[in-house]
Amino acid sequence: MAKKTVASLQSGNKEGRSYTKVIKMVKSPKTGAYVFDEQMVLNEKVQDFFKK
Repeated sequence: MAKKTVASLQSGNKEGRSYTKVIKMVKSPKTGAYVFDEQMVLNEKVQDFFKK
C-alpha cells in the first residue's frame, strides 16, 4: 500500500527529475586542502559544471 501512495505523489510533478545533484572535489587556494563543491544543476548543464 505504501508503494501506491508514493507513486501517486510522484505522478503529478515531473520538475524534480530535470535536476541532478553534482559533487566535484576542488583544491582550496587558501589551505591547499580539498573541499567538495555540491550543486543542483539542470540535466543539460552537468557536463558544463565538470568542465569548469
